Amino acid sequence: MTVCIGVEEEFHVLEVESGRLVPRADALLRRLPRRTFTTELHQCTVESNSAVHASLPDLYADLTGTRRQLDAAASSLGLAVVAAGTAPLASAALARLTAGARYRHMADEYRKVADEQLICGAQVHVDVPDRDTAVRVMCEVSPWLPVLLALSASSPFWQGADTGYASWRTLLWQRWPTAGPVGCYPNAAEYDAAVEELVRAGIISDAGMIYYDVRPSDHLPTLELRTCDACPRPETVVLIAGLFRALVTEARERLRETGSPGCAGRHEWLRGASWRAARSGLEGTLVDPETHQEAPAHQVVRNLLRRLRPALETHSDWDTVRELTEEALADGSAAQRIRRAAQKEDLLGCVDMLIAETRGERGHRGPVRRRRHDRVLAPVVVTGRSRAWVDPAPPDGVGG
Repeated sequence: MTVCIGVEEEFHVLEVESGRLVPRADALLRRLPRRTFTTELHQCTVESNSAVHASLPDLYADLTGTRRQLDAAASSLGLAVVAAGTAPLASAALARLTAGARYRHMADEYRKVADEQLICGAQVHVDVPDRDTAVRVMCEVSPWLPVLLALSASSPFWQGADTGYASWRTLLWQRWPTAGPVGCYPNAAEYDAAVEELVRAGIISDAGMIYYDVRPSDHLPTLELRTCDACPRPETVVLIAGLFRALVTEARERLRETGSPGCAGRHEWLRGASWRAARSGLEGTLVDPETHQEAPAHQVVRNLLRRLRPALETHSDWDTVRELTEEALADGSAAQRIRRAAQKEDLLGCVDMLIAETRGERGHRGPVRRRRHDRVLAPVVVTGRSRAWVDPAPPDGVGG
């Protein structure tokens, strides 16, 4: 059984010298193929879409090639791109809305929530045979999604300050009225009716504004993971894609055997589990989905890996995912690496590290920009613990 996957990645657009967000997406996109790259709500963000892949190595080659292409286009304009949940030097004052009636409506309706939507995520699409299957699988996989969020956590800084969170993007993202954990539905008809009810109530303008942690695609035969931060290292994206495909595969098999979801529709605890993952990343504790009790993050991640071994082996992913998991646990979350850069240097040091990792470089050794001495920030005091399926539909209009 071949189950294909694809990834959408969002990137912050930065001025190389200052490390600050700049509204230059349109200029950047003019140098890139629009089949692969597109706009987002704000002009300081661009999105890439991978091709459809059956293997994780092929997905990795696609993601790294796309990043090289994006970096080359940005460099030619004196820009850089960063894959992270937030940019350390984000400022809503520097944001500019992308042209379009849909984006203007969103900005007018949601005001500061939209104004501060300076966040980036990584979304993973996994093949499903039909929408009924997608909706039923959502319920099965939801308890484990906070673990994937913890693996992706890369947004400890917001507007130049340490938030104390590993994924501050999650807290910003959950301000939207349809973000966060999704409920359980027996079939696609009931799920679609619930979405239509939100539209009729004026809460959202269309189905593209459903921002749940996981959702069936509105126009593709996929289930889409939406809870994760954008990841500086493409290896992290591949790890999450492999784990999510295995979760979907395992859930489909379980539904085939039992005929009904195993969670009895009770997801009240999931918002708290997502908060815990956003707070801690890999460096603290997570809520164990099997016990609903606090447990060390490394233990919960390894429990997930053991649980998914049969599904991972089905797709020949076991060795790759096991190796990437151990590497992620050994290196720590991107949030921890960002804080280390801040402690060692300053916020521009964080930006340097993020630019380098987004390019595929490891072992960052110094500035990747020309710095003006009068613009270098003081050292930071760190707080807290340390072409998915090419989309013919309009973009969602919101990062994350």
